[in-house]
Amino acid sequence: MKGLVYHGTKNVSVDTVPDSKIEKPTDVVVKITTTNICGSDLHMYDGRTNVKKGTVLGHENLGRVEEVGNAVDTVKVGDYVCLPFNIGCGFCANCERGLTGFCLTCAEPGSAGAAYGFAGMGPYRGGQAEYLRVPYADFNCLQLPADVKEKENDYVMLSDIFPTGWHATRLAGLKPGDSVVIYGAGPVGLMAGLSAIIQGASKVMIVDRHPDRLKLAEKIGAVAIDDSKGDAVEKVLALTEGLGADCGCEAVGFQCQDHHGHEVPNLTMNNLVNSVKATGGIGVVGVFLPTDPGASDVMAKSGQIAFDFGTFWFKGQKIGTGQANVKAYNRKLRDLITAGKAKPSIIVSHELPLDQAPAAYKDFDDRKKGWTKVILKPAK
Repeated sequence: MKGLVYHGTKNVSVDTVPDSKIEKPTDVVVKITTTNICGSDLHMYDGRTNVKKGTVLGHENLGRVEEVGNAVDTVKVGDYVCLPFNIGCGFCANCERGLTGFCLTCAEPGSAGAAYGFAGMGPYRGGQAEYLRVPYADFNCLQLPADVKEKENDYVMLSDIFPTGWHATRLAGLKPGDSVVIYGAGPVGLMAGLSAIIQGASKVMIVDRHPDRLKLAEKIGAVAIDDSKGDAVEKVLALTEGLGADCGCEAVGFQCQDHHGHEVPNLTMNNLVNSVKATGGIGVVGVFLPTDPGASDVMAKSGQIAFDFGTFWFKGQKIGTGQANVKAYNRKLRDLITAGKAKPSIIVSHELPLDQAPAAYKDFDDRKKGWTKVILKPAK
């Protein structure tokens, strides 16, 4: 079968790889019909992680079940399923509490959490390929309704970015009527904005500097703040009578940049401390890693930042972090899509066959104008 393989920094190609197959009775094999390129994939593409050469990438996956292990009860051949990017067993101490992003069974020894085709999160092949093996299929497969072909580009967002955006607002403690500031108008930041609007936020402010992304922020009903044209914190304070937003979300991660294009790993975190009111909450879903081999300074190489803890403490703020436990949200978010209450595919800019993935990685990584979200169609 064909799969998108990582060979080193900014070097990926579509290669022939071993076929995905049933390895345990609880597995299924899915024929991938839609898979996305995620901003998190770009951290690996840029050489900023410890991902191994030869890894098939891709953790945002949807497809049709082709083969079923003999211990699988509820998932049937022919079902269309969306797969949480994080792989859970369903029975470990963390999965039992709904913390499927921190599964202890599927993780590498001494760690917590597993994912398809991602650095440090187990040996699992990704789904930017023709087929994908899904472990613990009864637990991990979200079965999709009859309108899947009509809304496939919406449902595939349930694999990661829609639940992750929703998770950001829950970590931040968003309540109906609250104002929220979101740093980053990439796919996750836009999904956090959409999630906040669905949950009844009174004002959603999204900070970025890319005009195409800011237009999408406005399209979903948010106030777009261009931080290339002035201090974002000052603009947020001006929009909130000097108090700051009720809560805030970080959706950029450790490769955030200032308006000159220089990486400043602590920039969005410290801006959030200053943009959110006293006693407000901050939710961090942008990726921060314990090591960054491509960092330009010693602290960042060890996954550390100079955090403005004094102001954070003095303001009595709260912070929640970590990857989304997708299964905690994806069923209800699926139902919002089915009912026409949410259309996350609004952010899709490019729909391409798998063989164009290497060029798409480059264009997405270069932040080319108009490249807001890329989906791949391996079956075409």
